[in-house]
Amino acid sequence: MRDVTLLFLVKKGGGKISEVCLAMKKRGFGVGKWNGVGGKLEPGESIEEAARRETFEEIGVRVEKINKIAELTFIFANKPEWNQLVHTYFVESWEGEPIESEEMAPKWYGVDSLPFGEMWPDDPFWLPSALSGSLIKASFTFGEKDVILDKKIDFVNDFTG
Repeated sequence: MRDVTLLFLVKKGGGKISEVCLAMKKRGFGVGKWNGVGGKLEPGESIEEAARRETFEEIGVRVEKINKIAELTFIFANKPEWNQLVHTYFVESWEGEPIESEEMAPKWYGVDSLPFGEMWPDDPFWLPSALSGSLIKASFTFGEKDVILDKKIDFVNDFTG
């Protein structure tokens, strides 16, 4: 199982998250879905370094302080080479404005109008809770056509242990 990163830029209003930046995946794994930005680690790179690098490469913004909000295990029953542990972050401040790249096209959404029908099918099960402040450890098993075969969602206090 490989470690990968997923990062969402978020804006707050009235002390709570009001908007989230999603990006349409234009090529490769997850093409045609709205998601956060992120990806694989390069040799010798930490998870946090990969999250920062991928964010810059995919939407052109520089991030420093990242807040881990979830660890998501994705099991692909028919493609075990896709299995991954997704280290997921929210970022509240960054340098630059999100711009389109060859891989991703960013767009801001209100937390009450997320396009769940065009996102990964696991997102409705954990993302609203994360946007409300919960820390999450979850596992999803996907079958053919990304159908969820099994899921387990735990709310945690931290990511140690």
